[in-house]
Amino acid sequence: MDMDMDMDMDTEKDDAVLVRPALAAEADALAGIDPGRRTSIETWCRRGVAYVARDAASGTPLGYCVLEYTFFEQGFVTLLMVAPEARRRGVGHRLLEAAAAMCTTPKLFTSTNISNQPMQRLLQRAGWTPAGLLHGLDEGDPELFYLQKGRGLR
Repeated sequence: MDMDMDMDMDTEKDDAVLVRPALAAEADALAGIDPGRRTSIETWCRRGVAYVARDAASGTPLGYCVLEYTFFEQGFVTLLMVAPEARRRGVGHRLLEAAAAMCTTPKLFTSTNISNQPMQRLLQRAGWTPAGLLHGLDEGDPELFYLQKGRGLR
Protein backbone atom coordinates (compact mmCIF):
# COMPACT_ATOMS: atom_id res chain seq x y z
CA MET A 1 0.00 0.00 0.00
CA ASP A 2 1.38 3.39 -1.02
CA MET A 3 1.96 5.52 2.08
CA ASP A 4 1.32 8.79 0.21
CA MET A 5 -2.14 7.55 -0.71
CA ASP A 6 -2.74 6.64 2.94
CA MET A 7 -1.84 10.13 4.09
CA ASP A 8 -4.22 11.64 1.52
CA MET A 9 -6.99 9.39 2.78
CA ASP A 10 -6.37 10.78 6.27
CA THR A 11 -7.26 14.32 5.27
CA GLU A 12 -10.08 13.69 2.78
CA LYS A 13 -12.94 13.92 5.26
CA ASP A 14 -13.46 15.00 8.82
CA ASP A 15 -10.22 16.50 10.11
CA ALA A 16 -11.04 15.37 13.65
CA VAL A 17 -10.65 11.66 12.82
CA LEU A 18 -7.81 10.20 10.79
CA VAL A 19 -8.13 6.68 9.35
CA ARG A 20 -5.17 4.76 7.99
CA PRO A 21 -3.75 1.24 7.89
CA ALA A 22 -2.73 0.10 11.36
CA LEU A 23 0.92 -0.62 11.98
CA ALA A 24 2.01 -3.80 13.75
CA ALA A 25 3.36 -1.60 16.56
CA GLU A 26 -0.18 -0.26 17.18
CA ALA A 27 -1.63 -3.64 18.17
CA ASP A 28 -1.28 -2.90 21.90
CA ALA A 29 -3.11 0.42 21.57
CA LEU A 30 -5.94 -1.23 19.62
CA ALA A 31 -6.12 -4.05 22.15
CA GLY A 32 -6.81 -1.33 24.72
CA ILE A 33 -10.09 -0.69 22.88
CA ASP A 34 -10.89 -4.39 22.54
CA PRO A 35 -8.86 -6.42 25.10
CA GLY A 36 -10.59 -9.73 24.41
CA ARG A 37 -9.23 -9.80 20.86
CA ARG A 38 -5.58 -8.99 21.58
CA THR A 39 -4.17 -12.01 19.71
CA SER A 40 -6.42 -11.46 16.69
CA ILE A 41 -5.59 -7.74 16.63
CA GLU A 42 -1.86 -8.53 16.62
CA THR A 43 -2.39 -10.91 13.70
CA TRP A 44 -4.55 -8.45 11.74
CA CYS A 45 -2.04 -5.63 12.24
CA ARG A 46 0.87 -7.86 11.16
CA ARG A 47 -1.07 -8.98 8.07
CA GLY A 48 -1.90 -5.38 7.13
CA VAL A 49 -5.70 -5.85 7.14
CA ALA A 50 -6.49 -3.60 10.12
CA TYR A 51 -7.31 0.11 9.85
CA VAL A 52 -7.11 2.46 12.79
CA ALA A 53 -9.13 5.62 13.45
CA ARG A 54 -7.26 8.14 15.59
CA ASP A 55 -8.18 11.50 17.04
CA ALA A 56 -6.36 14.04 14.85
CA ALA A 57 -5.48 16.32 17.76
CA SER A 58 -4.36 13.84 20.41
CA GLY A 59 -3.48 10.75 18.36
CA THR A 60 -5.66 8.65 20.65
CA PRO A 61 -6.99 5.50 18.96
CA LEU A 62 -10.76 5.75 18.64
CA GLY A 63 -11.52 2.50 16.83
CA TYR A 64 -10.45 0.03 14.20
CA CYS A 65 -11.81 -2.20 11.48
CA VAL A 66 -10.57 -5.24 9.63
CA LEU A 67 -10.92 -5.65 5.85
CA GLU A 68 -10.29 -9.15 4.50
CA TYR A 69 -11.02 -11.05 1.29
CA THR A 70 -11.94 -14.45 2.69
CA PHE A 71 -15.71 -14.19 2.09
CA PHE A 72 -16.14 -15.81 -1.33
CA GLU A 73 -13.09 -13.79 -2.45
CA GLN A 74 -14.98 -10.53 -1.92
CA GLY A 75 -14.18 -7.71 0.48
CA PHE A 76 -15.55 -8.29 3.97
CA VAL A 77 -15.38 -5.99 6.98
CA THR A 78 -14.69 -8.73 9.49
CA LEU A 79 -14.85 -6.46 12.50
CA LEU A 80 -15.54 -2.84 13.33
CA MET A 81 -14.93 -1.65 16.87
CA VAL A 82 -15.23 1.88 18.27
CA ALA A 83 -14.08 2.79 21.76
CA PRO A 84 -17.10 3.40 24.01
CA GLU A 85 -16.13 7.03 24.65
CA ALA A 86 -15.86 7.69 20.88
CA ARG A 87 -19.21 6.24 19.84
CA ARG A 88 -21.79 8.40 18.09
CA ARG A 89 -19.09 10.75 16.82
CA GLY A 90 -18.83 9.41 13.26
CA VAL A 91 -15.85 7.14 13.89
CA GLY A 92 -17.62 3.98 12.72
CA HIS A 93 -18.86 5.76 9.61
CA ARG A 94 -15.31 6.93 8.80
CA LEU A 95 -13.97 3.40 9.26
CA LEU A 96 -16.63 2.03 6.88
CA GLU A 97 -15.77 4.73 4.34
CA ALA A 98 -12.08 3.85 4.58
CA ALA A 99 -12.79 0.14 4.13
CA ALA A 100 -14.89 0.92 1.05
CA ALA A 101 -12.18 3.16 -0.38
CA MET A 102 -9.51 0.51 0.13
CA CYS A 103 -11.60 -2.49 -1.00
CA THR A 104 -10.25 -4.02 -4.22
CA THR A 105 -13.22 -6.24 -5.10
CA PRO A 106 -16.54 -5.41 -6.78
CA LYS A 107 -18.50 -6.36 -3.66
CA LEU A 108 -17.98 -5.38 -0.04
CA PHE A 109 -19.88 -7.19 2.70
CA THR A 110 -20.12 -7.14 6.46
CA SER A 111 -22.38 -8.74 9.03
CA THR A 112 -23.74 -8.19 12.50
CA ASN A 113 -26.00 -9.99 14.91
CA ILE A 114 -29.71 -9.20 14.79
CA SER A 115 -29.38 -8.05 18.40
CA ASN A 116 -26.77 -5.40 17.48
CA GLN A 117 -29.15 -2.53 16.70
CA PRO A 118 -26.48 0.23 16.88
CA MET A 119 -24.42 -1.48 14.14
CA GLN A 120 -27.51 -2.00 12.00
CA ARG A 121 -28.38 1.70 12.30
CA LEU A 122 -24.80 2.67 11.40
CA LEU A 123 -24.85 0.45 8.31
CA GLN A 124 -28.21 1.83 7.18
CA ARG A 125 -27.05 5.43 7.66
CA ALA A 126 -23.87 4.62 5.73
CA GLY A 127 -25.91 3.30 2.79
CA TRP A 128 -25.42 -0.45 3.17
CA THR A 129 -28.16 -2.83 2.03
CA PRO A 130 -29.31 -5.99 3.86
CA ALA A 131 -28.12 -8.99 1.85
CA GLY A 132 -29.19 -12.05 3.83
CA LEU A 133 -29.69 -13.74 7.15
CA LEU A 134 -27.78 -16.71 8.54
CA HIS A 135 -28.97 -18.82 11.46
CA GLY A 136 -26.68 -21.03 13.52
CA LEU A 137 -23.57 -18.95 14.22
CA ASP A 138 -24.72 -17.56 17.56
CA GLU A 139 -27.55 -19.55 19.10
CA GLY A 140 -30.74 -17.49 19.11
CA ASP A 141 -29.07 -14.42 17.53
CA PRO A 142 -28.96 -14.74 13.71
CA GLU A 143 -26.31 -12.94 11.68
CA LEU A 144 -27.55 -10.26 9.27
CA PHE A 145 -25.31 -9.69 6.24
CA TYR A 146 -25.00 -6.36 4.44
CA LEU A 147 -23.67 -5.29 1.06
CA GLN A 148 -22.38 -1.81 0.49
CA LYS A 149 -24.94 -0.12 -1.74
CA GLY A 150 -23.65 0.54 -5.22
CA ARG A 151 -20.98 -2.16 -5.10
CA GLY A 152 -21.64 -5.33 -7.00
CA LEU A 153 -25.12 -4.23 -8.01
CA ARG A 154 -24.19 -3.18 -11.55
